[in-house]
Amino acid sequence: MEYSLPAWLGALAGTVVAVLIYLPAIRAIARSFRAQHGPQTPEQRAAFEEKFSIARRLILAVDIAILATVGYWIGHAIGGSRF
Repeated sequence: MEYSLPAWLGALAGTVVAVLIYLPAIRAIARSFRAQHGPQTPEQRAAFEEKFSIARRLILAVDIAILATVGYWIGHAIGGSRF
């Protein structure tokens, strides 16, 4: 298995895109979930924030894994055969 510079640059670009998509998307999701749950006690709010923190990490990990892989494939397809 050969690794090419364009493929790795594509993976880096995919990671950057994943983070850029993640930031506004997670804000919108958080706003939606908070609106659905309405007013809460401090204990309920703390439990919700703890669960949502785990969900945020999982969403980011999946987002980066998928888009970095896609970026790697695109980089390899475009420039991998030239180098």
